[in-house]
Amino acid sequence: MNQLLLDIRYALRQLRKSPGFTLTVVITLALGIGANTAIFTLVQGILLRSLPVTDPSRLYRIGDTDDCCVEGGFPGNASDTGDYSIFSYDLYQYLRSNTPEFEQLAAMQAGNNLLSVRRGNALPRPLSSEYVSGNYFSTLGINAYAGRIFSDLDDQPAAPPAVVLSYKAWQGNYAADPSIVGSSIYIQAKPFTVVGIAPPGFFGDRVRDTPPDMWIPLNLAVYIDETNPLRHPESNWLYPLGRVRAGTNVGALQTKITSLLRQWLYTRPILNANGGAGIIPKMHVVLSPGGGGIQSLQQQSGQGLKMLMILSSVVLLIACANIANLMLARGTARRSEVALRMALGAGRHRITRQIITESVLLSCIGGLAGLAVAYAGSRTILALAFPDARNNPVDASPSLEVLGFAFLVSLATGVLFGIAPAWLSSNAQPAEALRGVNRSTRDRSSLPQKSLVVFQAALALVLLAGAILMTKTLVNLEHQNFGIATTNRYVLHFDPAGAGYTIERLPGLYRQIEDRFSALPGVTNVGMALYSPLEGDNWGECVIKQGNPAPHPGDHCGSSWDRVSTHFLDSIGVSVVRGRGFTAQDTATSPQVVLVNQAFVKKFYPKQDPIGQHFGIDFPRYSGGWEIVGVFADFKLNNPRDEVHPVYLRLLDQRFLDYKEADMIAGESGSMFINSMVLSFNTPQQNADASIRQTLAGIDPSLTVMDLRTFDTQVADNFNGERLVAQLSTLFGILSLILASVGLYGVMSYFVARRTSEIGIRMALGATRSSVVAMIMRSVLWQVLIGLCLGIPAALYAGHLMKSQLYGVGSYDWMALAGAPIMLVLCAVAAGFIPARRAASIEPMQALRTE
Repeated sequence: MNQLLLDIRYALRQLRKSPGFTLTVVITLALGIGANTAIFTLVQGILLRSLPVTDPSRLYRIGDTDDCCVEGGFPGNASDTGDYSIFSYDLYQYLRSNTPEFEQLAAMQAGNNLLSVRRGNALPRPLSSEYVSGNYFSTLGINAYAGRIFSDLDDQPAAPPAVVLSYKAWQGNYAADPSIVGSSIYIQAKPFTVVGIAPPGFFGDRVRDTPPDMWIPLNLAVYIDETNPLRHPESNWLYPLGRVRAGTNVGALQTKITSLLRQWLYTRPILNANGGAGIIPKMHVVLSPGGGGIQSLQQQSGQGLKMLMILSSVVLLIACANIANLMLARGTARRSEVALRMALGAGRHRITRQIITESVLLSCIGGLAGLAVAYAGSRTILALAFPDARNNPVDASPSLEVLGFAFLVSLATGVLFGIAPAWLSSNAQPAEALRGVNRSTRDRSSLPQKSLVVFQAALALVLLAGAILMTKTLVNLEHQNFGIATTNRYVLHFDPAGAGYTIERLPGLYRQIEDRFSALPGVTNVGMALYSPLEGDNWGECVIKQGNPAPHPGDHCGSSWDRVSTHFLDSIGVSVVRGRGFTAQDTATSPQVVLVNQAFVKKFYPKQDPIGQHFGIDFPRYSGGWEIVGVFADFKLNNPRDEVHPVYLRLLDQRFLDYKEADMIAGESGSMFINSMVLSFNTPQQNADASIRQTLAGIDPSLTVMDLRTFDTQVADNFNGERLVAQLSTLFGILSLILASVGLYGVMSYFVARRTSEIGIRMALGATRSSVVAMIMRSVLWQVLIGLCLGIPAALYAGHLMKSQLYGVGSYDWMALAGAPIMLVLCAVAAGFIPARRAASIEPMQALRTE
């Protein structure tokens, strides 16, 4: 132990003697380890995290895909793949009753809701909610922090309305007031009793940027919203999650649930009609591990996070190569000192141990500095990844696992890159101390150092090419033709249902909203809609042309649709290219009319004039329900990465009253409640936010502002993930370029220092300064050229692996393949020219007197 302390003290003295070397290594390590630790913090918090529940290893989800949020018939791609991952309430109850292998089987809403919540006489506020089964908390093994959790008695149609608040919502929205437990609050203007507070750290059944502020029993969904799909046997909107009994054979249970699924499907006439019975045999379920919760965010962000982890690992490799170069140069420079110590009796073993101790100590210092970089970096990354997050469950502070990861990386770096210099120094000959290092006939470190520079150049090229690809992807996404105008426009989200409005009161409210907002200074158009473009929502139905039979399950008859006001298209800058738009003559009592986009015409009426044609949805008996009166230009309504899908628009005032099915009646009624409004201004506004809020409050103070932002911001929020990847890949690319340049500069500076006498002799024999510069630059360019030969194929392969992340750019993009090498060569020339000039400035007589 005493010997180790002596070695540490000696190492600290050596590091203090070389502050430039020490600082360079510490900064290099801090950047490399810090970048990796920050990314690993995000990966650990999203991809590797278990739910904070009891024994998560026994939790299994029935299903494995991210189907959301309400789907009728065969959900998702089940008609094609047979994979069933989202369930109706009736099907969930059937599975729960017939699977004793589960201790408990809970169900939770696939999506989430933003509901208007009021306590006492305070103004209502928007809170995120999730509908869950009565055994939800007990299935997860969660107890209440205050009050109680739900039981099955709370999840009954006639049960008293109860709600459980999250701990963060209780603290943030109600100042941790203990009296709220047992008190009443109003949710969507309906009274509820707060029966409990969830424990700290519990964020629900999945990792997401906006976890639920409250949980509500499933059977109370209809109490809040009569149009909720709870009572509709074919409406799929739930994820089942269960705790299996000890010793259960999961494979056998999966087979059993698949059989139960098919049995239930055969009992549903609507699912067996029109060829549906023929595809039921391929329906199946996958039991996926549920310890990490519902994997929605993981499936959405997994590829991007894995790519960032690879990129940060490459940065660490470059940093390690840089450190190896510095350590080799330092070991070679100290060969004379080590040779002298050996001549005085020091053993090789002790010298090796001291050099490795110095290397490990230096790495640990760099690792500690890297933790500081990681701490700040992880917070920055989270802010970039989830800019609108509320109560984000992903902790930016490095966990014990992350700290252990950083420590192991630091230790491995110190040991790995201390061995070579230790071996090089301990093999120094005592005679070298007498004749001088620079006169030694051998230089064991030159080739390894140049090889490391080649390795750095190749890796830097890969990162630079990847950064260019991801940056071009982001630019292409953000500057594509969305088909809409976003400048000087604001999108307001509000909730008439949450303020207690009924369908009968809606027309008067909508007229008042349009009149009051149209009167605001600078407003040119007011457009109301069920949902606005690119906000992440989508309503879709199966279109049936008049006179056509019912489609088969495999037929692709789907179309998105929206319910809008008369001037909606004007408010988003979309023109009608054929026929007419909505007019004041289209009223609740006039014939029902629709507008369709060009993609709709291309899919359903490719060789017909669409004007005057009729269609309906879901059943042939409704196929004459609406008449097409106009065609509008294509624009992107939902996913900006996809091609434009068919879309039809229905008028806000026109309600179709001929439906006989309860789910279709409920859906039609629910669509009458708009959620968004687009305001178009003629000039940029300074105080639009306050003006819009005041106007809405002046109409009705109980109307809650759920969200208010510029249209530009709403569109830009679709690319938060791509923006994060592009910014970080660019940062990593620049960092790798700097590290590679520093490495090359260090090697060439060492090269010049080692060959000072030779250069002096060359110049004494007539060599010009330009020929000396050329000699050094040839060495630089050869190293870079070899690095390019290795890096370009690697960059091509990396582009192929990144193909699924790209948009509007090929994996073999010429700009990436040309731009990255050009940047690398320019930086290499700059890094090599400085030592080349220094070599050219050597005075021959001074060089000959060296040593």
